Amino acid sequence: MGQRPPLLINRLDAERLQRLIDDASEKDQAVAEMLENELSRGVVVDPKEVPGDVVSMNSQIQFTDLTRDKQMVRTLVYPHALSCTEDGLSVMAPIGASLLGLKVGDTIDWPLPNNSQTLLRIDAILWQPEREGQFHR
Repeated sequence: MGQRPPLLINRLDAERLQRLIDDASEKDQAVAEMLENELSRGVVVDPKEVPGDVVSMNSQIQFTDLTRDKQMVRTLVYPHALSCTEDGLSVMAPIGASLLGLKVGDTIDWPLPNNSQTLLRIDAILWQPEREGQFHR
């Protein structure tokens, strides 16, 4: 695996994600393992200590897939919220798992299910719960 910038993770997100990982189905096991690896290398902080330029759960992120030269805007959500989030990207999807804890300007190499890699860059965080004082979303 290539480039891995440091991660900052909201304590509440880390706790919820660990439960999600522990309950992952067999088909989600590969992504769950990658997400667990990311959580283990992240620095877990109190929600009030998350800077406004860090991707947390429920953040709306503008990012670029540098491999395909495609910019996207997605909201990083838990799987159960996908159906009610128009631009939702599940944290249990390979790309979703890669974005958590990154900050604006970070790039990350990330493996995809088809044995390829993608290089992603965080361009902006359009909305973030912690920045808005919503610490329990």
